[in-house]
Amino acid sequence: MPAVAGDNQGTVSGVSVIREGSSDKSIGAAANFTGTAQVEGRFQREAPARIGGGTVTFAHGAHTAWHTHPLGQTLVVTRGHGFVQQWGQPAERFGPGDVVWIGPGIKHWHGAGPDEAMTHVALTESSNGQSVAWDELVSDAQYADAVGH
Repeated sequence: MPAVAGDNQGTVSGVSVIREGSSDKSIGAAANFTGTAQVEGRFQREAPARIGGGTVTFAHGAHTAWHTHPLGQTLVVTRGHGFVQQWGQPAERFGPGDVVWIGPGIKHWHGAGPDEAMTHVALTESSNGQSVAWDELVSDAQYADAVGH
């Protein structure tokens, strides 16, 4: 059965296709991001599923605040290079094709390097309706130290 014309979710017999460019784009809130991070293709599945996510493009130097996820997070890097850092640990660089797993409750940040934009698909599961707990912004000194600038 074909999807109904104009149905950009493409729902067919319990299958859903979110067409590229069909969902709203938003800029990450200044309380949770430093620099410009654009989120698109955002989705959250209904219970009993817990998975949600979206595609995030970070301008060069843009990154998240420190944060945690109750059930962890998976990042699938599609373009550019960036960094992820667990609180108290050195940052690790990643690039296209890399998959980053952040365990449940691990305080971390992630984003683009200082000289290159980066895009990843972020996948998280919610627990009791919550998928992320935001903490303080990464300081300029913390970011510079982490990325070697």
